[in-house]
Amino acid sequence: MSPLVRLLTHQDVQRALVGVDLVGLMEAALGALSAGDVVQPLRSSMLVGPERAYLGLMPAHIASHAALGLKLVTVFNANRAQGLPSHFATILLLDDATGMLRAVMDGSHITEARTAAVSAVAVRHLQGAPPRRMALLGSGAQARSHLRALVAEAPSLQEVRVWSPRADLAAFVREISTEVAATLVASDSAEAASRGADLIVLVTSSPHPVLDRRWVQDGALVVSVGACRPDQREMDPELVSAARLVVDSRAAALVESGDVVQGIAEGRFGADHIRAELGEVVRSRVPIRQAASDVVVFKSLGLAVEDVAVAHLVLERAAADGLGTLVAL
Repeated sequence: MSPLVRLLTHQDVQRALVGVDLVGLMEAALGALSAGDVVQPLRSSMLVGPERAYLGLMPAHIASHAALGLKLVTVFNANRAQGLPSHFATILLLDDATGMLRAVMDGSHITEARTAAVSAVAVRHLQGAPPRRMALLGSGAQARSHLRALVAEAPSLQEVRVWSPRADLAAFVREISTEVAATLVASDSAEAASRGADLIVLVTSSPHPVLDRRWVQDGALVVSVGACRPDQREMDPELVSAARLVVDSRAAALVESGDVVQGIAEGRFGADHIRAELGEVVRSRVPIRQAASDVVVFKSLGLAVEDVAVAHLVLERAAADGLGTLVAL
């Protein structure tokens, strides 16, 4: 008889994560990675078709949790013309003793939620004074999840200025304003949103810089979530050069992040410009700032350990609550 596999839909995953402290879970996962307690090779990727769409494979094994899994993520930007999301994600979980498939689940909600939770970890450990004004550059799914997570993490936030080149920016601000306590303002430009902000969050799909060094005030924290390929940049290279740089994974940043890879190739800085992994900061509490005026940049690429840690918890809760469908393959 074939082993049963649990299939979990987007709604199943959302229900399983209700009430979960994802920020704490991501702190633990990043700490385990930086401590060497996780096996996580670099993601494998390929480009698909003339549109150069993207397929990525992201495996990880967390031995302490007997969690073994793989996320498949695709980015097909031409989907927008068909009214489809540009990003899709599916997560597979395996039994780490036998290799048997245990679960297949939608990974879109996990990707959105864990990415925002990691950014909240960065704010918790890298922000100087409690932030009062945030700039949010982008208005897609990650912008929504980041607004919810960061306003919850930093209740000191009083104003969030949102900028996006998308035509639906005003509608986005009106809709999301009902979900958060901070005042949301639609900005006419990335510069208008960024000037005077304590916290700047970039969640764009732009392959070219959208944030200029001159717009970033002393002491600010910049969280960059987009530009996850070596041929893409989301930040002014002068900003990355001048800032104290923290990443989620050194190994990944030196291969996948255009903001890092291109800066090194241009001779602006070396690999040692990366001050720390976020997991190292979480574990050791080593201060990244040397002065209150230092600008800190956190470059988030998104890691398989994050997906597998969340998916493992989702499966445990789904099995306990009877969520999903059991099938024999």
